[in-house]
Amino acid sequence: MRVIPAACYENPTWKGVAWLARDLAVYAALVTALILVDSFWLLVPLWILTGLAISGLFILGHDAAHGALFKSGRLNYLLGQFGMLPSLHLYEAWVFGHNRIHHGHTTREIMDYVWHPLSPEQYAALSTTGKLLHRLKWSSLGGGIYYMHEIWWQKMVWNFQPPERVRGAVRRDQLVVGGYAALVSGALLVGGYLGGGGLSGALWMWFKVFAMPFLLWNYSIGIAVYVHHICQDIPWHKRRDWDKFTGQVKGTTVIYMPAWLNFFYHNIFLHVAHHVDMRIPFYGLPAATEALRERYGDEIVVRGYGLRDYLETTKNCKLFDFEQGLWLRYDGAPGHALVDAA
Repeated sequence: MRVIPAACYENPTWKGVAWLARDLAVYAALVTALILVDSFWLLVPLWILTGLAISGLFILGHDAAHGALFKSGRLNYLLGQFGMLPSLHLYEAWVFGHNRIHHGHTTREIMDYVWHPLSPEQYAALSTTGKLLHRLKWSSLGGGIYYMHEIWWQKMVWNFQPPERVRGAVRRDQLVVGGYAALVSGALLVGGYLGGGGLSGALWMWFKVFAMPFLLWNYSIGIAVYVHHICQDIPWHKRRDWDKFTGQVKGTTVIYMPAWLNFFYHNIFLHVAHHVDMRIPFYGLPAATEALRERYGDEIVVRGYGLRDYLETTKNCKLFDFEQGLWLRYDGAPGHALVDAA
């Protein structure tokens, strides 16, 4: 019996192009404002909004990487890579790591690399520096640092060794993204220098238009992925105990975001439906979510999420005991129930 309505899978080309054009226009307007503005009180909200705008473009690229945004594989690649450029992500590396590994083994010990918790024994074996870094990355202020280092740098830029079958495609995308970063950085540096600022003006233009939005984008995606898969209600599982229903239905959450945030996040916090079938375009996720909730009820983790919930989660979900199936604090105490859970 089909649970998700067939209409949820419909993805006409015009709709994907229209959403990409909308998000690109928002991003371009914010970048233009950043170029023209130097007042700190205006820059702070502009930085935040530009980081969110990068998130919007990335989520469309992410949908394309799943083959959900367009029926055409070529169009998915071309516009998906285009949407991922401001986040400096390699399309084919993302397809390999995200689609095949994360989606294929969600919350599975060793296999799922995204926000994979350490056991108490693994944490105890870390060096002093390693323990400090873990405490930073798993703190309430560490989401962006975790994502930038563990996912973007380690899994995409520096240590990623693609399998032979995708190596050529990944190398091509490295050239595309590297060329984009060099071209944009060069233009901003030259523009800042010629604008009368000299060397300091060049560096400031690059920092305020390129570096700061990229940093905040890492916080946006890092925290988003964290709340998708980390909370007391979502245990991780030993490899031998894991199954697809456990990973895809019970290994993530449904969070109804405020409309102004969903403007940028494109329903990605309705994450159970996305994991059940990644072929569903983002605009089909609301109807798919309601169908899944009607069918599976309490099997699905639905949360009313806010700042207090996030702080409680980062306080209590530090390590994971895979034998007992429990989240633990650093002192070994079990994490307690989260506030405001729906």
